[in-house]
Amino acid sequence: MSLAIIHCRAELGIAAPPVQVEVHVAGGLPGMTIVGLPATAVREAKDRVRAALQNSGFSIPPRRITINLAPADLPKDGGRFDLAMAIGILQASDQLRADLHDVELIGELSLSGELRPVASLLPSVMASRRSGRALVVPVACADQAVIARHPRLRMADHLLAVCAGLKDASAWPALPLRPPVSTLPEWRDLGEVRGHARARRALEVAASGRHNLLLLGPPGSGKSLLASTLPGLCPELTEAEALELASIESASHGGFRTERWRQVPFRNPHHSSTAAAMAGGGGIPRPGEISLAHHGVLFLDELPEFRRGVLEVLREPMETGQVRIARVRQHIDYPARFQLVAAMNPCPCGYLGDPSGRCHCSRDAVQRYRGRVSGPLLDRVDLQILVPRLPPAELLQPAKRPAEGSSAVRQRVCAARQRQLDRSGCLNAELAPEALEQVCRMETPARELLQQAGERLQLSGRSLHRVMKVARTIADL
Repeated sequence: MSLAIIHCRAELGIAAPPVQVEVHVAGGLPGMTIVGLPATAVREAKDRVRAALQNSGFSIPPRRITINLAPADLPKDGGRFDLAMAIGILQASDQLRADLHDVELIGELSLSGELRPVASLLPSVMASRRSGRALVVPVACADQAVIARHPRLRMADHLLAVCAGLKDASAWPALPLRPPVSTLPEWRDLGEVRGHARARRALEVAASGRHNLLLLGPPGSGKSLLASTLPGLCPELTEAEALELASIESASHGGFRTERWRQVPFRNPHHSSTAAAMAGGGGIPRPGEISLAHHGVLFLDELPEFRRGVLEVLREPMETGQVRIARVRQHIDYPARFQLVAAMNPCPCGYLGDPSGRCHCSRDAVQRYRGRVSGPLLDRVDLQILVPRLPPAELLQPAKRPAEGSSAVRQRVCAARQRQLDRSGCLNAELAPEALEQVCRMETPARELLQQAGERLQLSGRSLHRVMKVARTIADL
C-alpha cells in the first residue's frame, strides 16, 4: 500500500489529544515533507527517522514521502512522533505488514534506531487506556508508564523490537507491573514544636478540613517549623489523586519521580518567583507551583515580600481549583486544588506586639507593610493565627512530658476526613454554599451569634461561610 495511518498522541498540558500520523508514499522527486502544524523538533524528525531506518537495516523508498499530522490545527512538539512516522513509512512502503488500527505508538528515535524516553508520557498512557487501544512506549519510560495500569501496554528499546512485536504479539517482553515504591520524606514531626498549643491546634484543624492557614508572628517564633509539619499530618494520597498529581508533574520541567508516588506535595517557592512560575506558562505552557501543589500544601514564607501580581494569581485558583493558561492557539487547564499556608511578620521589623518593646515601626509603615497582601486574598484564608515568640525559659527548660507527635494527630485527622467524605463526598473547605447549609444546621443562639459577629466585624459572605466551614471541621474532630 502507499498510504498508512498510525495512531499517536500529542502533548497538551495534562491532556493527550489523539493524532493520526498519515504517511503517503507516491511518485516524484525523492524527499520527505512533514505537515500539520509541526514545531521545530517535529520538522527535524525526518532526519532522525531516515537515519534510524537505515541503521536498522531498512531502506528509504526513493520516492516522495508526505507525512501529515492530523488534526492540522493542533500544535505538535517534541520527538514523540518519531516512532509513528518510522512505522508509517515501513507500512506504506510494504516493508512491514501489520494490523495497526488498534495500536498507538509514542517514542523518540535515536540515529541508531534506539527508543528514547519522551516527556509528559503519563497523560498519554492514561488517555490510551481509556480508548482501549494498545500502546507502545520506550522501555526507558517503564517507571512512569506502569503507574497507569494500562492492560495493553507494550514496551520496546529499539525500532527492530517494535517491528517484531507488531508482527508477532508474543515477541513483546513481559512488563514489571509492580507499583512504584515510595520513599517517604522525613517531614518535621509535630512533637518537635515546643509550646504553641494554639498554633498546633490550628494545624490539626487545617489538616482535617484542608483549610488555608496564615501564621502571623515575629522572626524565629517557629512559623516555618509549624508549616513544615503539615504534610506529615495529612493522609497519603489516594491512587486517583496520585495519578492526577503524577500527570501534572510529568508535564513539568522536572518530570515525575516515582519515589514521590502518593506523597502529599509540599511546595515552598521563593518570594522572588514570578507570576508565570506560580501559575504556569512559558512558550510551551508548563504547570506552575500552584498546580504542582495539587492535593498538597503551597507554603509561602514571608508573604508580603511576594510581588502583588504574583499573589493575585492565587485568588481564582483558590476558588475554582484550577488555573487556565491562555495562548493564541490554545487554552490549557491545569488542576490547582492546593492548601495555602502562609507566614508573615506583623510589621517591617517583625517585632510589633513583642514584650521586649523593640519595635519602633510607625503606624503608616505597618499599614503599608500589611497592605502588600490584598484584602480579597486574606478573605480566602480560613484560619489566621498569631504565633508569639516564646520566652527563653520555656524553650530551654526540659519538657515535663513529650509533646504529641504527628502520628497521633494524623489518626484524628484521617478519622475527621473520613467523616467529611462519607457525609458530603468532599472535605469541608471545598463545600459549596448550598451544601454548607445542609451540613451546618445551626441552632438559633449560634446563628444569632454569627450574625452579630458579621455585623460588628463587617464580614463578607465568603467570611461567614468560612467560619461555618471551620466550625464544621472542629465538630468533626
